[in-house]
Amino acid sequence: MSDTLKRSVGRYGIWSVALRSEDPSRRTELAETAAELEQLGYGAVWLGGSSAARHAVPLVESTSRLAVGTSIQSIWQYEAAESAAGFAELESAHPGRFVLGLGVSHAKFADQYRRPYSALVAYLDALDEAGVPADRRVLAALGPRTLQLARDRSAGSVPYLVTPEHTAHAREILGETPLLAPELKVVPEADPTRARTIARDYLAMYLALPNYTNNFLRHGFTEEDLEEGGSNRLVDAVFAWGDETTVRTRIDTFFEAGADHVALQVVNGGDRNTLPREEWRRLADLLK
Repeated sequence: MSDTLKRSVGRYGIWSVALRSEDPSRRTELAETAAELEQLGYGAVWLGGSSAARHAVPLVESTSRLAVGTSIQSIWQYEAAESAAGFAELESAHPGRFVLGLGVSHAKFADQYRRPYSALVAYLDALDEAGVPADRRVLAALGPRTLQLARDRSAGSVPYLVTPEHTAHAREILGETPLLAPELKVVPEADPTRARTIARDYLAMYLALPNYTNNFLRHGFTEEDLEEGGSNRLVDAVFAWGDETTVRTRIDTFFEAGADHVALQVVNGGDRNTLPREEWRRLADLLK
């Protein structure tokens, strides 16, 4: 069944917070953007933030084949019954178009954050009981146990803020069949100082979250790499920046490490809630 999902999402997708909105006045803008992304050849869009099925509706309705996934939906913010109902409603109207991406988020963002692994297992149990198929959900898995859970209880993993080395490690745990779709941040800037400044400004919030910093430490980085906004080594590992050839080569390293799909997030130093449509067009040309 994971092969079906792999075909659905294709090799390249777009990850964006700006594609998720509660504002009804943005519905037309989001629909037009989704239609263009499909025309540009992207196979999927991944809704940043703790998104739900309802946020995918304008994107799914305005396209014919684009897969739309949450990356990620926090298990603390949405009850399993609510997630299952949203999935069922969208699946009934547009079969096979929505992917439920789930994760445990971070203690900083959830007062009820306790025993996250056990809570995720219980959440998957509830989704099973509600009829949400395992092959239509994926987990934002970083550590070994959660990757094993993604392998055994879902269609695969959509890890965020990772390196090619983590991708290789994840592929080893997942095996060949499950989807492995890491997110990768792209800074469209060739000047090293400017590119790394943009990257560090964006990275700062994540370096305050232990789930990410612990994952970096598991994969060869040191405490020194996490200081002062991140070392050059860390920044260069989790961002693709440079000229077009350099960016394309960096994207390809994730496929060489075992990724099936890469979800590309443009980081340009601007407002996260603004759609970087011109950068997405240039990326599409680069990926042909």
